[in-house]
Amino acid sequence: VYRLGASPSFPSPEEAEESGLLALGGDLSPQRLLTAYAMGIFPWYQEEPILWFSPHPRTVLVPAQLRVSRRLRRTLSQGRFDLRLDSAFEEVIHACANIPRRGGQGTWITPEMIDAYCTLHDLGFAHSSEAWYEGELVGAVYGVSLGGSFFGESMFYRRRDASKAALVALVWQTEAWGFELFDCQMHTEHLARFGARSWPRDRFLRQLRDSMEQPTRRGRWQLSPGLVDSKLSNRRAADRSCR
Repeated sequence: VYRLGASPSFPSPEEAEESGLLALGGDLSPQRLLTAYAMGIFPWYQEEPILWFSPHPRTVLVPAQLRVSRRLRRTLSQGRFDLRLDSAFEEVIHACANIPRRGGQGTWITPEMIDAYCTLHDLGFAHSSEAWYEGELVGAVYGVSLGGSFFGESMFYRRRDASKAALVALVWQTEAWGFELFDCQMHTEHLARFGARSWPRDRFLRQLRDSMEQPTRRGRWQLSPGLVDSKLSNRRAADRSCR
């Protein structure tokens, strides 16, 4: 395992151990974090030192291949949630850190991580997609955007389907903007139901390099007006044509 020094550089992700662990140490400065994500590397740790990973295989969702269940489409059609982007990033990341997870697992989102990603948000690189219900934040997902890729980090919910709705809105928006990759990092059955698939590391890195040729969409994001309704309408039309 490579020990990082003061320089924000990293070894090749191909040198990662079988577990995906590539390096340890360093800091969470914006320069180092952005360098890491552009190379397909992300931090994941609970105590010092910082651990940096590039897993094989890598779980990836291609935005154009998102799968949305009929039940979730009904929820979205009912307009149960007010869906927004970047309206409460700090509240989102604190909720991801503090809301208990199924199985009682502790959070990896340390205070240092919260500060680092809030800084990335202020710089226009980190974003949140949120579901609100009667004025309350009830679910969200956040991550980092570079080039034509979005790197999902964590999500939470306080109301059924809220985080799913936020995820769908975010993926549909990145698809509309021409994004090629939605990085999910590690496999879960939950993500697999949305169409996420395991890719060999070399395939992921090739696609990532291509996506980095796109300009990064910095700044505060907003959902395109009518986007969700348009996607739902297209899906209903496709369903009818298959009957």
